[in-house]
Amino acid sequence: MRLPLFLVPLCLPALAAAQDGPSFDCGTARSEAEVLICGDADLAALDRRLAGTFAAAMATAEGLDAGAEAAADELRATQRGWIGRRDACLKESDPRACVEAAYLRREAELNGLWLLSEPVNTVFYACDDNSTPAVSFYETALPSARIEYGDRVDVVTLVPAGSGSR
Repeated sequence: MRLPLFLVPLCLPALAAAQDGPSFDCGTARSEAEVLICGDADLAALDRRLAGTFAAAMATAEGLDAGAEAAADELRATQRGWIGRRDACLKESDPRACVEAAYLRREAELNGLWLLSEPVNTVFYACDDNSTPAVSFYETALPSARIEYGDRVDVVTLVPAGSGSR
């Protein structure tokens, strides 16, 4: 069905709102955190960006040669856990700042764990036990690093401290 031309300008605000809103339908927002995100354009933009990062991580997990189904299931489970932690931000003294930080940390975590971008630098360390941990640094919105030590992988982010970032 084609819209008459005189109706097109009436539809443009709805299209713009859909592009500016979060990745979920604000009409069915279930948690207070989702309501907060729906009312804040910057948080909605973070939500859309994280949805894209999560989709990229899911595509990577599903594309694994071995263990793709288990990796995708684990990724979904960790995302559900993250949503619970994000929603718990409403108990904090500054819920908005907590939600924003949760999004930035999750984006950095997914990027580092699933190697979604090239690191800006990788450093190898020589330890006394003959191990060689590798640390890869990423220019995510919240600067992050992937630490590989043996069969363990962790992602860390820059954390504000009283005396500056660390």
